[in-house]
Amino acid sequence: MYEQPVPLFLAPMAGVTDLAYRLLARECGADLSITEFTAASGLSRHDASSWLKVESDHREKPFIPQIFGGDISEMVTTVELLEHKADIIDINFGCPAPKVCRNNAGAALLRSPDQVIEMVRACINATNVPITVKMRLGTGSGPNTALEITQRLEDEGVERVCVHGRTLRQRYSGEADWKQIKEIVDSVDIPVIANGDIIDAKTALSCLEVTGAGGLMIGRGAIGRPMIFHEIKRDLGWSVGKPPWGDDNIASSRLWCWNRYLELSSELYSGIRNKNLKRHAVSFTKGLPGASKMRVELHSIADQEKMGDRVKQYLEELTEIETLTL
Repeated sequence: MYEQPVPLFLAPMAGVTDLAYRLLARECGADLSITEFTAASGLSRHDASSWLKVESDHREKPFIPQIFGGDISEMVTTVELLEHKADIIDINFGCPAPKVCRNNAGAALLRSPDQVIEMVRACINATNVPITVKMRLGTGSGPNTALEITQRLEDEGVERVCVHGRTLRQRYSGEADWKQIKEIVDSVDIPVIANGDIIDAKTALSCLEVTGAGGLMIGRGAIGRPMIFHEIKRDLGWSVGKPPWGDDNIASSRLWCWNRYLELSSELYSGIRNKNLKRHAVSFTKGLPGASKMRVELHSIADQEKMGDRVKQYLEELTEIETLTL
């Protein structure tokens, strides 16, 4: 067992980490959560849909919005706009999406360490709010730059860096290179958070043993499975109480989480359509009996309340089957 607990982060994920899901993940054991990455261009121009992505709630402390952009002045303006509500501001140099990288933002900036440092320095100078960074190992074209960049970011005053153990070119294919993350951990004194291929307690333990990281960030492993945070802490022997769903049956834990997500959505998005509901509905059925058929059915349901009820019914039926087979 890895006796010394480290913080577990819910990764920022577009179309996934809306406020209701972040609060749910916190209730399920996540220590910190980060907003969907949001374009500085939208926030600095006061675009309403962009600002909805960085809404928070008193239950989400610390509140960490994540921003990205290729224009330093827009990034600085955005930092100044966020500083009254943010506890920490995270800057994204990790997104591999082509539409982001085409604008010289996200992971594309890793090809130019000087540009990364210039942007981060300007943001640090614009606020007293702590600045953190999330990035990848490099672009995959030429030598990886994450080690150099992290060392320079430490000198600039960045408080924490999260490293996804893949390059821009890899996107989400292949295996995360935890050994390169270890090299970064060993080279700096600031906390380095490891990200990539952490899907359960076994992989969490392996990642910690390889990297010695100061924390773990979980992305795809937490989609439809917010209970993963509790499960990792429980299985690694970290002190946790009984989970809010009562037992650890697969369907019953997902049922509790789904019902709680619907409750939080209703509370937080009153009168506003939840743009992420269908994705979450599909994710909560993944890997369960009859999931493929269920996904087809969900894509035909337009009414969000009916969609929520249908997933609830599906999980209730599986929970009954689980109970009967115990």
